[in-house]
Amino acid sequence: MKRMWSPWRSKYIETFKQPRKKKKNGQSLFSAAIRAKDDDKYFIVWRGKHCFVIMNLYPYNSGHLMVVPYRQTAEIGELTSGELTEIMTTVQRAITALNKVMKPQGYNFGANLGRTAGAGVDDHVHFHIVPRWNGDTNFMPILAETKVISEDMKVTLKKLQKAF
Repeated sequence: MKRMWSPWRSKYIETFKQPRKKKKNGQSLFSAAIRAKDDDKYFIVWRGKHCFVIMNLYPYNSGHLMVVPYRQTAEIGELTSGELTEIMTTVQRAITALNKVMKPQGYNFGANLGRTAGAGVDDHVHFHIVPRWNGDTNFMPILAETKVISEDMKVTLKKLQKAF
């Protein structure tokens, strides 16, 4: 097995040893965004009955979306069959919209369940859809700790809202 030396990751790992900040009223940032009723400000692409689609404010790539149930829970096992069905149907719809708007060559799709697994918002389960293109990983993230996002997020938001 080959090993890759990645000392820059230690800064990120150290943040997990620090105590978590308490949230206002115990609501996640997703719950706060959905209650604000300002979809453009919070980059909300679409609202359904049980879930909504929001753009990631710190995207891995342009078009990085998250499908989030309205009901705040940290446990995937607590989602109802209705919520799970709509979430997966919404993932299909999001990929169709991304195909139309951004024409990626592939996707990463999944969830980080729990802080140790990498969840930045660990108190509200959510699912990531990351569009991918050949060559989208280059030297910038490795050498400069910088990810290049090729399109203004507000422009992407408007295109995706229209496609939905």
